[in-house]
Amino acid sequence: MGLQRGNPVNWFEIPVVDIVRARDFYEYVLECQLSFQERKWMKLAEFPMEDGPGASGALVQAIGYTPHHSGTLVYFTVDNIEETLARVEQKGGKVLIPKTDIGEHGYIAHFEDSEGNQVALHSMQ
Repeated sequence: MGLQRGNPVNWFEIPVVDIVRARDFYEYVLECQLSFQERKWMKLAEFPMEDGPGASGALVQAIGYTPHHSGTLVYFTVDNIEETLARVEQKGGKVLIPKTDIGEHGYIAHFEDSEGNQVALHSMQ
């Protein structure tokens, strides 16, 4: 069977230490509302997702979930990288790689979130 065609990713999880602080950070930086859920073994703050292609995901606070700079890197698509990076810094995050031209594929940037994760941005402008 193997990997499905189209977008091969359907879900991601970003580990956090403090779900309330992380939710506040991402809602401000990405200008969206995350929905909160609490289960016996974890707390989740889910990113909004409309029907259609692409992947959704959540911030997750649970035993064994440790924020990190290495490993898989999640890219969020934004309209304006500079404005988004300004909000990252306003909320105490750190710009790791400023807006960088990647040719015909647009622009990227990396930042450290409120929990110590390295996360990335992508924009066509």
